[in-house]
Amino acid sequence: MPTNRRSFIRQSATLLGSLALHQNMAAAFPALSALAPPIGPEDDFWRQIRLAFSASPNIINLNNGGVSPTPRATMDALDYYNRICSEAPSYYMWRILEYDREPLRENLAQLAGVSADEIALNRNATESLNTIVFGLPLRAGDEVVLSKYDYPNMMNAWKQREQRDGIKLVWIDSLDLPSEDADYLINAYTSKFTAKTKLVHLTHIINWNGQILPVRAIADRAHAQGIEVLVDGAHSFALLDYHLPDLGCDYWGTSLHKWLCGPYGSGMLWVKKEKIPTLWPLLSNDLPQGDNIRKFESLGTRSFPTEMAIGYSLDLHNLIGTRRKQERLHFLKNYWMEQVRDVPGIRLQTSLHPNWGCAIGTFGFKDKKANELVGQLFEKWKIHTTGIEWEKLSAVRVTPNVYTTTEELDKLVRAIKKMGE
Repeated sequence: MPTNRRSFIRQSATLLGSLALHQNMAAAFPALSALAPPIGPEDDFWRQIRLAFSASPNIINLNNGGVSPTPRATMDALDYYNRICSEAPSYYMWRILEYDREPLRENLAQLAGVSADEIALNRNATESLNTIVFGLPLRAGDEVVLSKYDYPNMMNAWKQREQRDGIKLVWIDSLDLPSEDADYLINAYTSKFTAKTKLVHLTHIINWNGQILPVRAIADRAHAQGIEVLVDGAHSFALLDYHLPDLGCDYWGTSLHKWLCGPYGSGMLWVKKEKIPTLWPLLSNDLPQGDNIRKFESLGTRSFPTEMAIGYSLDLHNLIGTRRKQERLHFLKNYWMEQVRDVPGIRLQTSLHPNWGCAIGTFGFKDKKANELVGQLFEKWKIHTTGIEWEKLSAVRVTPNVYTTTEELDKLVRAIKKMGE
């Protein structure tokens, strides 16, 4: 077992984290966590949070939905752990940092509201969800209900199982989005259920336009018919204020490099305790039908610095608070959308209601391609966004983060109004 050297490394890492946080948040702002949750215009709280990131003063980054930047403290931790590991990789990785995954697992489980024995750490939502897709004991003829608004990597994984194992994919071909009609969204899925349906795949927040699905209501109806529920939580974890049991699902996966602002290539898998033995691991394991969640972490040599640095992003998230973050990002999304909703010819393709939309907002103009608008935003105003051309959606996706200021969004508003002239 590790000795005093390990204790020294832990103390050094703790010191590094505290120094990095203090340097980047003006001596940690002792009164910061005591402030009332601010959800309105700019104030000292959010300006202080901005200092925790190395946000560019020259480019306005409004494409945080794909991957969010990491806080300065996380970047410093990555550099620190990389240097430590490089001194003697097999010693520090396998004899020291391997053990430090357990406190991280417990802290993430606490945020998710579940047992640490149900949480596995991996590299992204795609890996988490592929573990489930390919690990479920489905047979030829079994049906899986999913939507064409799900994430492409997941649709392709299911298509591979269809080709390989003969399962049947039952598609929700058309959704009218955005929607604030719970009955419509619920029925779109439940109307596809049959006696052969084994699982329904739900994307909690649809990445194309930020639509929030009524996951719990659909899950309850699925379970009433003996159907399991898989939730893609890539865009909802550390953004929406919920615990995993609130969703009523059986399986769930997320990326930690999105709204938790963790290091790139970090993710998390959750499997309900009683489901672990029947789910096969994606990669080889000596106990593939065991009941230990760690069987899903048999990744071979992995990036220990990436894992260890997750905790620094988690600390900043907990300092802000999930509810406070959700309210702030919903405010920022509505801040710009409400100011452009009357621009001639504009089409807003995201709900402004907090039950149906948060953070991600989309807009478009008739007869104008989304990527054309994206190009104009960057070339003329240095505003970075992304274009969405998917199914019925044709829009520019705008995604602020906690470091985004209303002054930056004011510039976006002026740009959109100019494009609408």
